[in-house]
Amino acid sequence: MFGYPKWQNQNEKKPLCETELSFLQVIITSKDSECDKFPSITSDEAYHLQVSKPTSVLKAEKVWGVLRGLETFSQLLYEDDCGSYFVNESYISDFPRFAYRGILLDTSRHFLPLKVILTNLDAMAFNKFNVLHWHIVDDPSFPYESTTFPELSAQGAYTPNHVYTPTDVHNVIEYARLRGIRVIPEFDMPGHTQSWRKDILTPCYSGKHPSGSYGPINPILNATYDFMMKLFEEVGTVFPDDYIHLGGDEVDFSCWNSNPDVTEFMKKKGFGFWYSKLESYYIEKMLDIVTFLNKKSIIWQEVFDDGAKLQPDTIVEVWKKFLYQLELARVTKQGHQAILAAPWYLDLISYGEDWKNYYSVEPLDFTGSKSQKELVLGGEACLWGEYVDATNLAPRLWPRASAVGERLWSSENVTDISDASKRLTQHRCRMLR
Repeated sequence: MFGYPKWQNQNEKKPLCETELSFLQVIITSKDSECDKFPSITSDEAYHLQVSKPTSVLKAEKVWGVLRGLETFSQLLYEDDCGSYFVNESYISDFPRFAYRGILLDTSRHFLPLKVILTNLDAMAFNKFNVLHWHIVDDPSFPYESTTFPELSAQGAYTPNHVYTPTDVHNVIEYARLRGIRVIPEFDMPGHTQSWRKDILTPCYSGKHPSGSYGPINPILNATYDFMMKLFEEVGTVFPDDYIHLGGDEVDFSCWNSNPDVTEFMKKKGFGFWYSKLESYYIEKMLDIVTFLNKKSIIWQEVFDDGAKLQPDTIVEVWKKFLYQLELARVTKQGHQAILAAPWYLDLISYGEDWKNYYSVEPLDFTGSKSQKELVLGGEACLWGEYVDATNLAPRLWPRASAVGERLWSSENVTDISDASKRLTQHRCRMLR
């Protein structure tokens, strides 16, 4: 993936400083190039590249394949001592192994300036990633500026300057589109919502009296779902992708347990003391809202683990590292598509060349049928923001994420660590340039 052509070298010796290639002809073979559309999970990224004198040709059915082919072509070029560029004769027929190849950025814990996000989209394109999973809000801050509920960012952002305006969001989506990258927003809930409006959060109790603190989204109020319908109607309009990530991870049930109204609601519903059932109740209603808005949902694995009734097209993201292969087997056995994130948490660092651990992961290394393994859409490298901001995002993420990119793009038999190490060194220099 990073400079991995099937070489067909010329036998003739190149004259010193002579440029051998005049131009590259680009041909889109389909009548509908999709140039004016947004990429999707079904986008065709295949291409054929023939490099030879005097004319080289790049062919693809769709513009997405052209973008990937141009990236490969740029990686074949090399510079001689005179400053001229050459390219070896090559024939490459290429396509991605997995349709979903993502990077997660967290803009709540540390606000990331727009320029940093755009620069990262460039790096993603260099590495043939095609999904930006934008974990846009969380407990610490709510930087998404909603036109329907402007008070969310007014009250929840760090400062009025630490927000993403509608223009900012549009610019990210369009910048990504031009590089063949989807933008999937995540509005994590019902936990991770401390920066949201207090009237839709659950008041926590100390004994018989409110403690003054708040817990997860309040799932027992009709007003909660009215609010969510209006907010996600806006989100679904702003973000053109078919999918919205609803989160659903790490919900702390202690506040629900302390609230007498919630516990009474639990009794009426017959949930007993199983607060995971209350979370499932909430998530199922949110799934219905997203479906009503003609969108599809992605959720973290806890929602599946707790037995919520998912829509058939709901995607489960597997993030817990312990026994993630078993989780993939369980999710796909029930017929759900899956995204793997568990082995690729790049916010966690260690000494030395830890990229080799990421490179050595085989996403389909779990017990299951062929049809089950076909349900694994791909994976993503996650860069959570507790200790990452604009000053260290690039060196924390790259080129380590390049190893994940190759694993998700290239054939399963491309596993030579020593070969990858040489190519990764060269690719790092390309990205620096």
